[in-house]
Amino acid sequence: MKRTLIGLYAAITVALMFWGYYQAIYVAPNDAMQGEISHIFYYHVPNAMLAFLFFAVSLVGSVGYLAYRRSNPDRAQVADAWALAGAEVGVVFCSVVLTTGPLWGRRAWGIWWTWDARLTTTLVLWLIYVSYLLLRRFAAGPQVQTLAAVLGIFGALDVPIVYMSNRWWRTQHPSPVFGGGADSGIKDPHMLAAFGWNVLAWFAWGVFLLILRFAVERKHQRNAAFEAEQALAAND
Repeated sequence: MKRTLIGLYAAITVALMFWGYYQAIYVAPNDAMQGEISHIFYYHVPNAMLAFLFFAVSLVGSVGYLAYRRSNPDRAQVADAWALAGAEVGVVFCSVVLTTGPLWGRRAWGIWWTWDARLTTTLVLWLIYVSYLLLRRFAAGPQVQTLAAVLGIFGALDVPIVYMSNRWWRTQHPSPVFGGGADSGIKDPHMLAAFGWNVLAWFAWGVFLLILRFAVERKHQRNAAFEAEQALAAND
């Protein structure tokens, strides 16, 4: 039954991805100013939104680990698994953002990259969480989870800075699509539908990865706890 549900969810996710692609490429019209390159918007913006969401999951997990690491170790381990899973999936989505952005910039600006506030703060966000993952992968010792939780919380502080950067400072990055003023928003219904379908598709894919990675980490934690118990029993 569990495998059937997983297979059904995966099939729905794949269908949503294809439908979102169809809507973005074949249904949504070209932007009057940007032409065909505007279609990258349907991948760039949803991935940016969802990167923030999964980094928020990592933030909540990190705070939960620090809150429960002494009073409730089992709950702390669950929170830590969510923190790691959220960070990994967030890095995947942020990597898509940092790939699609320069692809658009090369056509729109004539350059791949510029060190403006939005791009720079996004790169810093990505580097912080990549550092988080490297710490979890290569460091050892009883304080690794605590240090990672602190780093995860520190990284999350950059999320609102990234979001507000093109509101606080003059940037080369386009103005906010939503909530940026009277002229912001998507007026064309076909564009809005394509955007919505791609947000849903990428969200479904991200949740699938998040739950899968959480399950893998919990299994790893249980195996590590069992091995520790076996080692203690052997020493006794």
